[in-house]
Amino acid sequence: MRSGLFWKDDADDTDGAGGFSALGWASGKRGNPARSWQLKGRAMATKAKLGRCMGMGGVMVVVACMSSAIAQGQETTRSKAVRDEAPVHKDGMVRLATYNILNLFDAYDDPSLAGKYNDDCYSYDKTVRAKPEAELKAIAKAIRELDADVLAVQEIESIAALSAFNAEYLEGMGYEHVMSIDVLHERGIEQAVLSRFPITEARVWPHMDLEGVHPEKVGNYRIRQAGRDIAFSRSPLFVRIEVPEGVDETQDESYELALFVVHHKSGGAYSYWRDQETAGVLAKIHKLQEAEPELNIAVLGDFNALVDADSIQAYLGHGMHDMVTPSEGTEGYFTHESRRAIDFILMNSAMAADVMPNTGFVLMTSIRGEGEDYRTTSAPEGFGADHLPVAVDFAPINR
Repeated sequence: MRSGLFWKDDADDTDGAGGFSALGWASGKRGNPARSWQLKGRAMATKAKLGRCMGMGGVMVVVACMSSAIAQGQETTRSKAVRDEAPVHKDGMVRLATYNILNLFDAYDDPSLAGKYNDDCYSYDKTVRAKPEAELKAIAKAIRELDADVLAVQEIESIAALSAFNAEYLEGMGYEHVMSIDVLHERGIEQAVLSRFPITEARVWPHMDLEGVHPEKVGNYRIRQAGRDIAFSRSPLFVRIEVPEGVDETQDESYELALFVVHHKSGGAYSYWRDQETAGVLAKIHKLQEAEPELNIAVLGDFNALVDADSIQAYLGHGMHDMVTPSEGTEGYFTHESRRAIDFILMNSAMAADVMPNTGFVLMTSIRGEGEDYRTTSAPEGFGADHLPVAVDFAPINR
């Protein structure tokens, strides 16, 4: 999958956080690799779409998610941004997406993984170790429909688990570059990236100290971490990706983007923790932009917060732009089966200028019905994850 990749303790980290970093040179063809990788992946995705359709009197009928109770019409009015099919991936565009794929654990015990509960189980009650095959097939189906060139994913056990999934279920999609780094999370989940373009740098900051200490209680909720220093619960994954020239006909130089893939702390009582994680990410963005003012930067993933939360507003108040949430209003807009919109793609001004208008979307998949509780309601047929994929298209041209 990659060649010439090395890992090291980042003792020289300029942030002083002692992060882990990786520098990668992926194997691939020279000349114009961008177009060959992109077209290879897109052709396979198109083939997969046609395979899911059947002709009826000359009409192609897509049956992507009709098994879902939502798709069967039991849903209240849904925003037009939440789509049953991904829009056509146009030539010259790069599709950037995020998808929390829900506990991608494999069946193998890996003693090299760190953390109190690391290399844990798919199910919280520890009765199911690996993510079920039916769910693996369902998320693969969604990823093929999505047809992203760069896909950020959350809740990954390890790079080994993700690479195995990529090899078995995403063959032909062109994801030649895979990155995930252990963040020492107690349950063993981390963020990762699947890319058709080379990943030139990767870094995490496990348990990096943030401002303040955990309170004893929030309302009536007792905080388990009371008195400890606040740190990243799941360090963001930082990657640089180089889109080689030639993806767009007018592109005469490579296009570099820097991504922070986040999975902010969950739980209603932990908004203060998300606020501090946000401040930590913003500090890193600020340093990057000071050194490289024209760098294209995106923060994307599972933010575990609504758009009006302090953490999201902090991102927006410090120069990041929400590229997918509908500007006309959020009624009927969601990215999670709870009908909350908690997954975002945020970009700095440099990168936001390259986004094509009205290309942001959420891809509907098979999820539980509105008001159904995952603790008491079994997942519907075709279920792969409780989040929905979120995506946007941009032109890889520095404007």
